[in-house]
Amino acid sequence: MDEIKLRVEGVEKSFPGVKALSNISFAVRKGTVHALCGENGAGKSTLMKVLTGLYKADAGQIYIDEKPVEIRNPIQAREYGISMIAQELNYVSELSVEENLFMGRLPVGKFGQVDWKKVRRDAVQFLKEEHLNYAPSQKLKTLTVSDIQMLEIIKAITNNAQIVLMDEPTSSISEREVKLLFDKIHELKEKGVSIVYISHKMDEVFQIADDITVIRDGAVVSSDRAENLDIDTVIARMVGRKMDNVYPKEDIPLGDTVFEVKDFHEKGIFDQISFHARKGEIVGFAGLVGAGRTEVMRAVYGLDHKDGGTVLIDGKEALIRKPEDAISKGLIMLSEDRKEYGIIPVRSVTENASLASLKNYFYGGFSHKRKEKEDVRTIFEKMSVKTPTLDTLISSLSGGNAQKVLLARWMLCNPEIMILDEPTRGIDVGAKFEIYKLMTDIVREGKTIIMVSSELPELIGMCDRIYVMCQGLITGCLEKNEFSQERIMMLATGLLNTTEKGA
Repeated sequence: MDEIKLRVEGVEKSFPGVKALSNISFAVRKGTVHALCGENGAGKSTLMKVLTGLYKADAGQIYIDEKPVEIRNPIQAREYGISMIAQELNYVSELSVEENLFMGRLPVGKFGQVDWKKVRRDAVQFLKEEHLNYAPSQKLKTLTVSDIQMLEIIKAITNNAQIVLMDEPTSSISEREVKLLFDKIHELKEKGVSIVYISHKMDEVFQIADDITVIRDGAVVSSDRAENLDIDTVIARMVGRKMDNVYPKEDIPLGDTVFEVKDFHEKGIFDQISFHARKGEIVGFAGLVGAGRTEVMRAVYGLDHKDGGTVLIDGKEALIRKPEDAISKGLIMLSEDRKEYGIIPVRSVTENASLASLKNYFYGGFSHKRKEKEDVRTIFEKMSVKTPTLDTLISSLSGGNAQKVLLARWMLCNPEIMILDEPTRGIDVGAKFEIYKLMTDIVREGKTIIMVSSELPELIGMCDRIYVMCQGLITGCLEKNEFSQERIMMLATGLLNTTEKGA
């Protein structure tokens, strides 16, 4: 008989206006990976917060090694051997790698002072063991989102935890790092560690999961051995319907070139970057982590410095020194890191959505809150944003719904050109489909989208053309009839380098 490490029985949790969890029950076997699947807003992250003591359940019981426990706070969760990798990365960008690794558990000497020598020694050892080439004293703000995610993973699994909760652990890491994570998961399983794994990437789930529990609208739909399931069945249970057309891209007649970037360069980061986009076109940017895609887009948008280069909008040179310049010219950018650069957690969903278009609600010397809420409500309905009220803090929403609020922010600006950097990161298949439909609606109106993504299937499914980058250079531009994952990967790894077409 299988030994049960973690059992959840009848757990419930409500917030004002919404029941987040309803009679949640499932069991995690010792030394196995138990996947939790469900759409954004289904209750997965809420359940993780209950298991780590961030939330107190309204009803139900948690058992560890078949003994009832009460988890009042994260410190107590750690004492019970529970560790978590959160979907929203928990780090302090101004602190060093070693300080972030040991945050909340700094070793203290006999006189109550932090033993910094031990911190440095252990940090060096951890980084060496995980093959991560960072200096312990390096500030996190100098690292990429991918680097930071790997550090969060290390922090969680070096806690001698017996139960590791992983909420979208691969959302920001490269394929090589995913393999390292999966190798680490197999090591942990061999040591008898149990893992609760949340991911919207179904291929990943079926690669590593031993058991799969599906949650929909805060309730358990099913709990089965992975070997008895397939991807289509799990997705159908998640969304409550069969997903026939994952990528609702339409063939839209393309207009004239409306956006051009010529000879963008920044020493040591990217060079000779030239590309264009036409009216009604979705142009993709593919590449491995570190290829320079995000850095190029940030420079184009005026967020980061560039050594040289020109932006043309509607054939005229556009001087963009800061984001305000870009917005005034009808160009917006959705950042890849919503927590660091997007949401304002202490503000409501309405305030977050209307932030970039406040000038529309201040006139005649007054703030017109009613119109602001009407506009936000309309765009939320169009984008199927799930929120208890328009005054709800954005920090209480699921990751996917928070992402949709940020998209709503830019939609309220009515832009002509949208740079979307990883727009579906950490979002479930149902919510992805809604965003894809929205993207199709946007280009149908004659607007233009630049889409940066690490997910090759969505680039192939949604784009008219795809530029591929490798080590700061564009190595190729593929037309729709040339799309294939193999060809994109050859360009992304530098094994193939074609002349950029028509830039």
